[in-house]
Amino acid sequence: MGRTYIVEETVSQYLSNISLQGKAFVSGLLIGQCSSQKDYVILATRTPPKEEQDESSKHSKAKLDNLDEEWATEHANQVSRMLPGGLLVLGVFIITTLEMGNEFQNTLHRLVFAVEKSMNKKRLWNFTDEEVSERVTLHFCSSTKKIFCRTYDIHNPKSSAKPADWKYQNGLSASWLSLECTVYINIHVPLSTTSVSYTLEKNTKNGLIHWAKQIENSIYLINGQVKDEDCDLLEGQKKSSRGNTQAINHSFDVRVLTQLLLNSDHRSTATVQICSGSVNLKGAVKCRAYIHSNKPKVKDAVQAMKRDILNTVADRCEILFEDLLLNEIPEKKLYKATTCFLTRKDSEKEFHILPHRVFVPIPGSSVMLCDYKFGDESAEEIRDHFIEMLDHMIQIEDLEIAEEINTACVSSSMNTEASLDNTDDEPSKQPIKTTIVLKIQQNIGVIAAFAVAALAAGISFHYFSD
Repeated sequence: MGRTYIVEETVSQYLSNISLQGKAFVSGLLIGQCSSQKDYVILATRTPPKEEQDESSKHSKAKLDNLDEEWATEHANQVSRMLPGGLLVLGVFIITTLEMGNEFQNTLHRLVFAVEKSMNKKRLWNFTDEEVSERVTLHFCSSTKKIFCRTYDIHNPKSSAKPADWKYQNGLSASWLSLECTVYINIHVPLSTTSVSYTLEKNTKNGLIHWAKQIENSIYLINGQVKDEDCDLLEGQKKSSRGNTQAINHSFDVRVLTQLLLNSDHRSTATVQICSGSVNLKGAVKCRAYIHSNKPKVKDAVQAMKRDILNTVADRCEILFEDLLLNEIPEKKLYKATTCFLTRKDSEKEFHILPHRVFVPIPGSSVMLCDYKFGDESAEEIRDHFIEMLDHMIQIEDLEIAEEINTACVSSSMNTEASLDNTDDEPSKQPIKTTIVLKIQQNIGVIAAFAVAALAAGISFHYFSD
């Protein structure tokens, strides 16, 4: 018996309404959540056609062999940024006028593995051994309305297709649970002279990898309590006379306790690193995760929140670097950590604002998707990006700006030696209009940065959240 996929009823309507318009096929993504017993699909979105593909399809029917995997995987990468904690791209679909054949299955096999491989490269976290490793492929025949559902083990590229059940349910995610927290970050990434040949983006990601381990090992309080990871998340909620759980509040407040010092059984040695600069990410980020309401476990909720924290910080950095590459002149693109971000002579610091997070609801669902907005972008641009990536209409008034402006200030001192030792003392007189900023510290001379980690008998914890 294969896996069971419980699918939102609106997905059926969406697939049926897609018109091929003379094309041989239309492909897209399936979005939802995995659980140990069954998976949930709450959204489907077609991959937007390329302009040249759209033109060529008018003259001759494109074959499945012409499916642009690079274009499809880039769409998956963009969509994955718009998913809060707990949601994943669970698989891919393809719509044709013909019924299932080997040609279609081979195409779906290549596509689902290409999508998963591309998204996995950008993650700061890894799937656990206990998690479901199967991803779904769906072939929908537009003429007969028949569905062919198969799964593949993404850990085994040579795995064969397994049949799976595809069952529709109305209002699937209408009562899903949400978890929210505000995480305050102050990530210092030294740029060693040995890594000056790397791009600043790569150096920053290497620093985020170390920070990700700290987030993974933190303690998470849910509504102010530490709960056993195997407990039911809804344990303690009131029940009605019929035995159904009546969750008075479907939203949970999460706080993160981060370990600062090592245990006494860990050894550490002093290290000396010659640095040419540093990157400092500082501010507050709004994090949100969703989980199904069918006996959810605490460990699943905590895992969803952890991954949203890691994803939103990494995604914002990636979006910023992409924006700088698009807008900077070629000579100033981010090739060298020692030369980038300098926009005026003798500059020693440069500030760049990371984008704000924006949420938008899914009609008929308690789940909200997200996107990122720079200060100079309009609400109309964000709405258009949602429509382009997710192929669903949204209203501007539904956009929820999660993070307020004028809540973070950073130093604007030009004294580089002082700033390395004291980055938090004096705020600038002009506040940066965001809750998170990327601070680039660029040194004229070569500075030796000493990092000494001492053994501690106990463990100290520091609030990283509101």
